[in-house]
Amino acid sequence: MEISVRPGDTFDYYSRLFKIPLKLIMDSNSNTIPTKIKPVDKIHIPGYASVPYAIKEGDTFEKIAVRSGIEIDALFLLNQSKDANHLMVSEKIFVPEKVMVPFGTTETPLDYKRLVKFIKYLKRTYPFIEVSKIGSSVLGNSIDEIRIGKGEKKIHMNASFHANEWITTMVLMNLLNRYLLSITNGLLIRGKEPLALYEGVELSIVPMVNPDGVDLVLNGPPNHLRKDLIEINEGSEDFIHWKANIRGIDLNNQFPANWDICRKNKKPKSPAPRDFPGIEPLTEPEAVAIADLTEKNQFHLVLAFHTQGEEFYWGYEGLEPAESEVLAKELEKVSGYRAIRYVNSHAGYKDWFIQKYQKPGITLELGRGINPLPLSQFPSILRRAEEIFLTAITY
Repeated sequence: MEISVRPGDTFDYYSRLFKIPLKLIMDSNSNTIPTKIKPVDKIHIPGYASVPYAIKEGDTFEKIAVRSGIEIDALFLLNQSKDANHLMVSEKIFVPEKVMVPFGTTETPLDYKRLVKFIKYLKRTYPFIEVSKIGSSVLGNSIDEIRIGKGEKKIHMNASFHANEWITTMVLMNLLNRYLLSITNGLLIRGKEPLALYEGVELSIVPMVNPDGVDLVLNGPPNHLRKDLIEINEGSEDFIHWKANIRGIDLNNQFPANWDICRKNKKPKSPAPRDFPGIEPLTEPEAVAIADLTEKNQFHLVLAFHTQGEEFYWGYEGLEPAESEVLAKELEKVSGYRAIRYVNSHAGYKDWFIQKYQKPGITLELGRGINPLPLSQFPSILRRAEEIFLTAITY
């Protein structure tokens, strides 16, 4: 919600008026010096929406404020051009409304365009988050990172490495949405104050690593690539089970962690709907974007969201640190997913992260069945994934 500064207003006053931590207001207006705000400056108030309201017979600002559970001065602040003593029936004013429920994303799959709209909503509602482009897909779609918090502990999570696992984007965005609601509404997270987590953890989220692939599965092929993609898809026009990026390269087989072994063992030797690792590691812009982000930030923990097996993998060739086992046991306990230390797999993002940094890295397999998993599984997957998410940021 955006407001216009009045003479004498301060960030501290806005914090008290809207019951929002001062830190969140400051971070939502990071380009503004709090001591130098002046009338007519625009200030963002996180966790609120400005809702239009038509005046009814007998309405006053005081009655509207009481009915809405807000301070009357919040109405004066949002409606500075209105004469509160001479309100007309049907006259439109704006009422600040605290956002209390998650933005709805549980019934419709998130393709790239819907994800962009969702991210814009979150940035508008929670302007203390940072949204940045970390790279572009083969087709030029933006690969975006959402960052929350300023703490020393750096955690990264990503989703939709694989196109037919688009449900992982929905899961991760819903978890993020709930976390932001907790922060602005002061809801305890595992007994911890949300503001303390915000100040202690820097959370990095890339909700859709493979936007071209997700769109291919959900919306079909773009016309200019239709012929080539059908050929890669062995003549089929049904792309629902497509796993790779738009060039037929499996992004989670693209990382330089024994990539040669992966290349040798994988059956596809040319672009395919799944499993082809490419002609060498890190040829694909989507994988490069994630690798560059990781190298620049030196994360303490990474979690990659996938969907097969109701289990998670947490080791790689004995290079994982001792704390990985402690975390794995806790995640297994809270989620009910089976913790597996080693699998016969190489060249994945988690493999590369553990090999390169010897820090905890986890590949989560959130569901069971044939990809893409049906949306009927979404509620149960979300509940279990939330336990993992909360454990990761609080451990």
